[in-house]
Amino acid sequence: MVDVQGTVADGFEPVRDAFAENFARRGERGAALALYLHGRKVADLWGGTRDADGGEPWTRETAQVVRSATKGVAAAVPLLLHQRGQLDLDAPVGRYWPEFKAAGKERVLVRHLLSHRAGVPALDTPLTPAEALDGDSGPRAVAAQRPLWEPGTDHGYHAQTFSWTVGELVRRVTGRSIGRWVAEEIARPLGLGLWIGLPEAERHRVGRIGTVEPPPVPASAGLRVRPKRSVAEAYQDPESLTRRAFAAITPAPDENDPAYRAAELAASGGVATADGLARFYAALIGPVPFGRRLFAPATVTLARTEESVGPDRVLVVSTRFGLGYMLHGPSSPLLGPGSFGHPGRGGSLAFADPESGLGFGYVTNGMQRGVTADPRAQALVRAVRKVLAG
Repeated sequence: MVDVQGTVADGFEPVRDAFAENFARRGERGAALALYLHGRKVADLWGGTRDADGGEPWTRETAQVVRSATKGVAAAVPLLLHQRGQLDLDAPVGRYWPEFKAAGKERVLVRHLLSHRAGVPALDTPLTPAEALDGDSGPRAVAAQRPLWEPGTDHGYHAQTFSWTVGELVRRVTGRSIGRWVAEEIARPLGLGLWIGLPEAERHRVGRIGTVEPPPVPASAGLRVRPKRSVAEAYQDPESLTRRAFAAITPAPDENDPAYRAAELAASGGVATADGLARFYAALIGPVPFGRRLFAPATVTLARTEESVGPDRVLVVSTRFGLGYMLHGPSSPLLGPGSFGHPGRGGSLAFADPESGLGFGYVTNGMQRGVTADPRAQALVRAVRKVLAG
């Protein structure tokens, strides 16, 4: 039995029970969960080991690579720039980044980058890990890449290339890297344990992630643990757009390498604590202790207004996206219809729900199968939903 640490507010005990149950029944190795309700922390839980392959205990300060949950943090930057009048979401990307207009991308709009409609989820020539981390090769590659469909007409998850499209756009508009902008404008002012580009001084806090096999789930549990055949085939076929999108960096980088964590990969390389993610999302929709609200109501509307819906050319299943954020739906269940946020492949999940005032952050080091609906995260979401429903 894992000794779960931390506290929950009165009434949130079922959330603690669900968190503990993830260790007992769902193969959890090490994890943390934080919840803010109307800016007040109502859950702060952690347990297990800080390394998926080790025995040192997880502590309150432990952070992990959160993979695509990074996208939700990165997406806040262009939306805040728009809120400040520095970025037009309906302008061609080429207005800010002239080189991006190459190969038929003249009509790609800023909003297309954020809603996975730009048509460049894969690269004809994948980048090596060294190229992916150098800060220059990625933007050059996506700028030169021909679109794989007419931009703006369809959507497909830009699993890796989101790092270089959104990251370079921010650099061209502000003169600052996206990691520096997040640090200076969001993380430090709000006191968040959250980084796109981990500083050397914070390396000691970060555990090792690793792939773990979940225990078998009985059919009576009502959970579909095997993907549909078409989805499984897409991930197995080296020529499929699915495989090519996730393999835009080939071979796969070592996510535990300090160089990977230090690189400012806005799609997949962020490092965070559960509290950092939950407090970030709480601040998007309202004030938090010792911190201001980030998004104006109109910006919250932009974040969660549906831009893309239907069969995803990369993920194969039907997905819903606002501007930079996944929206609640069957393939990525959040708290409710108005929620917006982002999962990380293999486990982590963070989102905001303006209707309830909830900021949710879950971080794990045990990467299980699945991209958008990890069973451990979903067990926690169900528990929160039940508590809030009374």
